[in-house]
Amino acid sequence: MVKTEEITNSQDYIDSREIIARIEELENATVNFGQVEELQHLKALTEEAEGYSEWSYGVTLIREDCFEDYARELAEDIGAISKDTSWPATCIDWEQAANELKMDYTEVDFNGVSYYVFLADDYVYKIKNMLDN
Repeated sequence: MVKTEEITNSQDYIDSREIIARIEELENATVNFGQVEELQHLKALTEEAEGYSEWSYGVTLIREDCFEDYARELAEDIGAISKDTSWPATCIDWEQAANELKMDYTEVDFNGVSYYVFLADDYVYKIKNMLDN
């Protein structure tokens, strides 16, 4: 078994598959007090988040204070804005753009810190409805 790294709520982005692997590792090992606490937090996070998305296939959890940067990167990645463009990208209210993007995500708690998870099922439903109309 590959040794996994500790997962904490100070990470900007977390992949659900890393959480699954870490839980499995901690459940099958002799753990210290800190690891017992980590395992409890990871299990609580998994219980809250796994029903919202394709958890076992891999979803990204985005820390709340990084969501604005995530929105900007996503806009560049999907071609909504060019990575090389300064204007008008410098005029975009990225806080507002991030807040609107959050409508397609659900907020989950990881030991007192909010993370956002993409609502894959909701997105597929919206696209299906658009195609049907």
